Amino acid sequence: MIYVLINAINTFFQILVYLILARAVLSWFIRAPYGSVYKIYVMIMQITEPMLAPCRNILARFGLAGTIDFSPILAIIGLSVINSILVNIIRIFIF
Repeated sequence: MIYVLINAINTFFQILVYLILARAVLSWFIRAPYGSVYKIYVMIMQITEPMLAPCRNILARFGLAGTIDFSPILAIIGLSVINSILVNIIRIFIF
């Protein structure tokens, strides 16, 4: 049962990381607001924006906001840290 929970948590965070990567790649190619790919891009933006906006604010405070958006990198690192913390908490309290 515990392994199923840990696997579900890992899968959830993996999906979030893949969505952030997809958003970064699609942002290079999507320019016109039409077509089915644009609708997918908008959906990915709506899912990932709550994770990327705080990262952009943090980077702006340190003067790292510029033409290249490093917030996906910071978000992926943050998600990895949160994932490992959650999994370790579950392992500690269950075992």
